[in-house]
Amino acid sequence: MPLTLASQSPRRARILSDHGVAFEVVVTDAPEVSIPHDPGRTVVENAVHKLRACGRVPALAADTIVWHDGVIYGKPADLAEAKAVLRTLAGRTHAVFTGVAYADADGNVRTACCRSDVTFRALSDADIDAYVAQVNPVDRAGAYDINDHGELVVASYTGEYENIMGLPLGALREFGVI
Repeated sequence: MPLTLASQSPRRARILSDHGVAFEVVVTDAPEVSIPHDPGRTVVENAVHKLRACGRVPALAADTIVWHDGVIYGKPADLAEAKAVLRTLAGRTHAVFTGVAYADADGNVRTACCRSDVTFRALSDADIDAYVAQVNPVDRAGAYDINDHGELVVASYTGEYENIMGLPLGALREFGVI
């Protein structure tokens, strides 16, 4: 029985494919919470909601947010909001949290939360315009994708690269997915 990925994220699908995992995608419509004082709880609860909405086993779901100064940055609503988020994060370090929920073939659910820290380059409005001309920032937590022209905005990071992409390998190994 193939794994169900309860996510339409091409980045998550790419991570699973790159590690030889057979899976099918199911898009869910799950409620999301936002708990700014507890970003780890936010992403884990959202991942569990997606997993439950999927209704299949074995299944994997994840949620990723950017967190800076007590503010959660998910996917921006439009290009103007995306540029504002990039301006806010320019020259600063922020945290990327990903919550992962996994239901094995027996329906047993396990969760994990992973944090990475990302430092942005100092960005001018021209730098931001150049970045958004190459990347659609609207479908990305924090308005960026480290794997898609990330070098234009990211100065450095600590933690798992794949966590910043939206699916930490450590959790996948812990759950036996890879």
